[in-house]
Amino acid sequence: MLSDVTQTTESAARDDDRQVTPAAPGRRSRRRVHRAWIVAVVTFVTIIGGAAFNSLPGLLIDPLHTEFGWSRGEIGFAVSIDMALYGLTAPFAAALMDRFGIRRVVVAALSVVAAGALTSIWMTASWQLMLCWGLLVGLGTGSMAMAFSATVTNRWFVARRGLVTGILTAAGASGQLVFLPLCAWIVAEHGWRPASVTVALAALVVVPFVWLLLHDHPADVGLAPYGGSYVEKPAPTRGAARRALRVLTDAARTGPFWLLAGTFAICGASTNGLIRTHFVPSAHDHGMPITAAASLLAVIGVFDVIGTVFSGWLTDRFDARRLLAVYYALRGVSLLFLPMLLAPTVHPPMVFFIVFYGLDWVATVPPTLALCREQYGEDSAIVFGWVLASHQVGAALVAFLGGVARDVFGSYDVVWYASGALCAMAALMALVIRRVREPSGAAAGLG
Repeated sequence: MLSDVTQTTESAARDDDRQVTPAAPGRRSRRRVHRAWIVAVVTFVTIIGGAAFNSLPGLLIDPLHTEFGWSRGEIGFAVSIDMALYGLTAPFAAALMDRFGIRRVVVAALSVVAAGALTSIWMTASWQLMLCWGLLVGLGTGSMAMAFSATVTNRWFVARRGLVTGILTAAGASGQLVFLPLCAWIVAEHGWRPASVTVALAALVVVPFVWLLLHDHPADVGLAPYGGSYVEKPAPTRGAARRALRVLTDAARTGPFWLLAGTFAICGASTNGLIRTHFVPSAHDHGMPITAAASLLAVIGVFDVIGTVFSGWLTDRFDARRLLAVYYALRGVSLLFLPMLLAPTVHPPMVFFIVFYGLDWVATVPPTLALCREQYGEDSAIVFGWVLASHQVGAALVAFLGGVARDVFGSYDVVWYASGALCAMAALMALVIRRVREPSGAAAGLG
């Protein structure tokens, strides 16, 4: 589709990615890894640390209900605050990174989420849960949301943007894979408080790596972005909040923004709000042990990594709108079958669902980000932050309403069916997003 452009950028990537030094007789010149990949690795590890916090809320619903007598609706409301702030903070965090630098914002965010998790071990009322896990953790994780990945990708990469987006998006699933079984075992054997301390420590461990290795811009180390030409580091952008709101106002005047925001809201509703928050308690309702249900959720993370990286590869080569339509349609079908698969034990059809759903979990991110980049150019990271906000608002609504539905109906079945129908709507919305024709010489990796 963009063969000439791709060949040009890949050639530039190879030139930038290697440093040739005079070779001694009989020795080959050495190839050096471009610094952009080191930054990508640090970003990946940072997102894994942040994923520890996103792994815990679904495991806390039953223990908090048992210990304090709080309704699932109350607990779900605290989780919904966390998810909503996770999204609403993202565009402002992207603007703050332009003003103060990626490193400072991420270190501050990790410190805030660690504080929220640690202080939660002393809570005695549901409003304190809303303050610690809702407000503090929501603000902190929102500053390390996907807009963080978008900022790193936009600054450090010209070639391979779709692939890098897929890899960094998969970091959240990798964190889920690491922390879900661990936290489930800790909750089952030692209670929820040691689990909260564990995820707080995970965030603090990441801080030194961020401070020492996460450079803000390629120009800081005298390099060009991977696959691009050298550019001077732009001056800090003042008025971060004003800029974030201005970008929202401009984007809101365009139809693609609302279609992207609507589809991503459904994405959040059917993943973070539904599966991540309510799968474990729903499986437990059917007699499955919490540790087994959490392990299944972690396995989703394994296939999420594969699906998201592959989606990034596909996004570099195919129409992002059609990819989104396929992803949402397949997700909706899988959710319609889930109520029939829940049982006290793990059986082959449930394993098939886990694999199938895992491949689709956040495969939507690379094509969504590619469409934001295609439509909104230099403001795409902030626009994607607002689109992510809609993702988390959708997640927050279902996290809350799912708990209410369980209190009212005694099961989650109605929530699964409604989410399946919403995914079908998202597939149709994705197909009507208009394309922007790229001028000659546009960067590769836009999908």
